[in-house]
Amino acid sequence: MIPREALLQSIRNALSRSRVVALIGPRQCGKTTLARQFLSADSLNYFDLEDLTSLTRLQEPMTALRDLRGLVVIDEIQRRPDLFPLLRVLCDRDPLPAHFLILGSASPNLLRASSESLAGRVEVVPVNGLSLAEVGVEAQSWHWLRGGFPLSFLAASETDSLAWRRNFIQMFLERDLPQWGMRIPAATLLRFWTMLAHYHGQIWKTAEPARVLGVSEPTARHYLDVLEGVFMARVLQPWHANLRKRQVKSPKMYFRDSGLLHYLLGIRSDLDLHTHPKSGASWEGYAVEETLKAFAPDEAYYWATHGGAELDLLLLKEGRRIGVECKRVDAPRLTPSMRTALADLELDWLYVIYPGSLAYPLAGNVTALPLASLGSGSAHDLDFSTTYKP
Repeated sequence: MIPREALLQSIRNALSRSRVVALIGPRQCGKTTLARQFLSADSLNYFDLEDLTSLTRLQEPMTALRDLRGLVVIDEIQRRPDLFPLLRVLCDRDPLPAHFLILGSASPNLLRASSESLAGRVEVVPVNGLSLAEVGVEAQSWHWLRGGFPLSFLAASETDSLAWRRNFIQMFLERDLPQWGMRIPAATLLRFWTMLAHYHGQIWKTAEPARVLGVSEPTARHYLDVLEGVFMARVLQPWHANLRKRQVKSPKMYFRDSGLLHYLLGIRSDLDLHTHPKSGASWEGYAVEETLKAFAPDEAYYWATHGGAELDLLLLKEGRRIGVECKRVDAPRLTPSMRTALADLELDWLYVIYPGSLAYPLAGNVTALPLASLGSGSAHDLDFSTTYKP
């Protein structure tokens, strides 16, 4: 098992100050493993809502939960949305006899219910697949190829990893989505998901996928919303600055896990990956995800103008604007597009993430930063002390 100490510490901190802590993330990303480091699965305080015994114990939920003390874990809580009003009552007791750690794999259901019933009482801790910082920079190429789902990354062979990803996609479409109330035929959503793999890293325009699938544009947008809501797709919204320039207003779409992207693109090996036409787009998406994990911004956007200026990421963090460009080149240089983004967006700093090994300055507050540095924890110590002078 790969240690995830930084994430565990975030959960400890949240439990120390909040009555209810929600671990939110995709299926099979390690939420249950994390929860079991706080409470054993055979404890009376542990409820797994995919287990018949736990469901039986919760037939009378108030009776089952009100006398428990200490930490109470409820896994896959989106299967029982009726528990949220009850949790509000239980966590309002004074003195408080129990704290609740709830785990969910479907953000639309979970966050809607928690925002209505647990407003001001719940703290959300996002859980992703294994990050580069967690697996180590020496495993970067393997991590990019297989993705961050623990059972895919840790599989004994490439064949086993591919088999796991194939089964994950099949079960996700045929079992998980219907359980969460998403009544979309599995074959239709698989076609759409496979089509999305070819749009990875591009501006999302609904009309063409809708035409190919023979559905309306609102239906195609709904399919994308579904995959975004269950953490399979990342839809970056555009940033609009007050400029006298025509700016792109459509979102940009990425797969959140490179391993699933590669499976749907038919990439089966490291050689396939480096020779595939989508290799560059795959690396960009991988770098975007690792950047977001390392920087943990308050908000994230992309920016582009119809004149050709663009920025892969605009991160808002602690009142600062941080720009990020992802370049799969040996030695990135300061480009006119970067200068435009620095000046127009009034960036405090711009980082150019690239696959090399040395960090070096490109301008006063522009730094070329190796992707590997995001796996070393150094992104938490970056300096924003100077200001760009165009």
